[in-house]
Amino acid sequence: MATVVGFAFLVFSLPAIFCLPLYQQPEQIHLSYGGVPSEMWVTWVTQDYTSGSTAWYGQDGLEQRADGTVTKFVDGGALHRTMYMHRVKMTGLQPGKRYVYIVGGEDGWSSKFTFKAILDGTKWSPYLVVYGDMGNYNAQALPMLQLDAMQGNFDAILHVGDYAYDMDTDNALVGDEFMRQIESVAGYVPYMTCPGNHEQAYNFSNYRNRFTMPGGDGTGMYYSWNIGPAHILSFNTEIYFWGNTHENIKRQYDWLEADLKKANLPENRAVRPWILAMGHKPMYCSNVDGGELCTNPKNPIRNGTAVFWPNLEDLFYKYGVDIEFYAHEHSYERLWPLYKSKVCNGSTAEPYTNPRAPVHIITGSAGDAEGQTKFRKTVTDWSAFSTDDYGWTNIKIANDTHLKIQEVSIDKNGEIIDDVWLIKTKRGPGMYNC
Repeated sequence: MATVVGFAFLVFSLPAIFCLPLYQQPEQIHLSYGGVPSEMWVTWVTQDYTSGSTAWYGQDGLEQRADGTVTKFVDGGALHRTMYMHRVKMTGLQPGKRYVYIVGGEDGWSSKFTFKAILDGTKWSPYLVVYGDMGNYNAQALPMLQLDAMQGNFDAILHVGDYAYDMDTDNALVGDEFMRQIESVAGYVPYMTCPGNHEQAYNFSNYRNRFTMPGGDGTGMYYSWNIGPAHILSFNTEIYFWGNTHENIKRQYDWLEADLKKANLPENRAVRPWILAMGHKPMYCSNVDGGELCTNPKNPIRNGTAVFWPNLEDLFYKYGVDIEFYAHEHSYERLWPLYKSKVCNGSTAEPYTNPRAPVHIITGSAGDAEGQTKFRKTVTDWSAFSTDDYGWTNIKIANDTHLKIQEVSIDKNGEIIDDVWLIKTKRGPGMYNC
């Protein structure tokens, strides 16, 4: 009898000892722009190692194949969780055509996703969605964005920092869940990012490993890309608060200046007249909790630091940046054209027609665990419109001279609550005269 019991114990223990489950199914699938209209990155995660990193894609079927890389990522938390990041660049795309794709390898494949390749050239009208500060919990913007993304209603998403709250939380399990959550959006349109303060853990390692951005410093901390008549800069405001060494600040500043000089060459600015910039923490704002940023004359993002004096406000003014997108404050605010705390409208009647300084938009109301941020009772001189409704910002680049800014309110069931045109006929360095 003792022999039979021992044998049964051995049989039923075998799976637990020798047959541990493998988690090799692709998950957290998301797209990002490849750098030219014929290319698109797709990035995904497997929880265990798989030998293959392959995307099958095509317009009518899965007739094209692209192979990529897999890298091991060890989270900095107490458990040192390991996951595997897969990156494939889909090439040979016909601009403007719709594609179906799957990703994976011999150990498992994803479901089918679709995307539209970005149109080529500059004579078309990109439609962008811009927001920051969206968490795993209370992701208010996500349901409406999911439907729009699957219907192909916009060309790219710009997420201006702060993801999941936080991607490193609970040994990066919250990051995993957030990336699964946005798959229903980011699996269908390019999801372009910049780092925020909530990504700073372990030297921004979750951000660096989970997203794939074109060019720049190679880690997505700062880079630029083109879409239609627009050149878009993504930069890292956190460099002034976390790891703010002279070398790091100078490296990004030098890169930004070189990029802006190139974008302003007459032959480049003629075909891509719009220059948009995105970073997480704002230069100006009107929120009650924004003392370090909103009204602080020593705000390092606009004024630089005591160690390294060149500042971003002068840089963006000098090279004619049209719009600066920020987040961090959990609200929406559109500022008057602004330089050195001075309002620089185009005219009294038409403030956004040939403004004499860049326009700042703070759009951090997509939905986070901390709730919305209120505004000061005394309205600042630079504030043109503000709301603490949950929502996101639509940007429609109509043509070389007209760009529409709209704020969508989730609290008001998708109503457009702010709607203005930015009209520019003057371009290039020295265009501003505030």
